[in-house]
Amino acid sequence: MVIEYNGTILRKEVAIMKEKIYRSQNRAVFMFRIDSEHVVDATRTGGLARYINHSCAPNCVAEVVTFERGHKIIISCVRRIAKGEELCLDYQLDSAEGQHKTACHCGAPECRKWIN
Repeated sequence: MVIEYNGTILRKEVAIMKEKIYRSQNRAVFMFRIDSEHVVDATRTGGLARYINHSCAPNCVAEVVTFERGHKIIISCVRRIAKGEELCLDYQLDSAEGQHKTACHCGAPECRKWIN
């Protein structure tokens, strides 16, 4: 385990509404989907894990762990991480089309060119 991705757990509908509000305020959005109905909103109350960038060749993975009282998102390394190396995840975002696609600049040899 490297770090926990924490924030406020929201229902999907509330997360969609909050994302629209954040974007209207020109605020960066930090949300992580737990399942089809729940999202962790780390935009205002999250920890440092929200700053982990995307890579098509990540050195970390995220795992949703379910407890009696809820969910936690645990970030673990998949290999030894060198001192000073940036932590990165494959965001595994749903596919988008046209203007909604986000370019990937991870630089990995196997880069897919798009984050979504």
